[in-house]
Amino acid sequence: SAQGFSSKRASWAFMTSTIEPATEAICLLDDDPAVLKSITRLLACEGFAVRPFSEPKNFLAHIQEYHSVRLAILDVWMEGMNGLEIQAEVSNISAQTRVIIITADANPVTKNTALSAGAIAFFIKPFDDEEFLTAVRSAIPRRTPTSNEAGVPFS
Repeated sequence: SAQGFSSKRASWAFMTSTIEPATEAICLLDDDPAVLKSITRLLACEGFAVRPFSEPKNFLAHIQEYHSVRLAILDVWMEGMNGLEIQAEVSNISAQTRVIIITADANPVTKNTALSAGAIAFFIKPFDDEEFLTAVRSAIPRRTPTSNEAGVPFS
């Protein structure tokens, strides 16, 4: 039984978030290194494992390999391929992957396109950290050690 093990596991998983299973990590795609760094740090501080990508092709290769990525956070304007095209690819490859779009582009057409294609949230940079984290938390139900200590199995 993993019951007595669960509270240790929670802190261990946080300490070693870099080796979380690929499917547990949030994938973040943005070609701006400063944005990648700040969002990765923000999510890591909340205990999320993050796999940052600066190249659309590397991100798509990752999704091809691990079909069950739970959440992808995508920038819209990047060299070579825009985030809305990538969002369409993601839904073809891995329909269950949830998508949050981040962009510096306040164009309502971009927002409507992303949301009608299934994005769960759309944020214009710079965005409010708390609103962003609320969207991330709603996309990824947390596996809290407290529910397991109460004898509720991990889902």
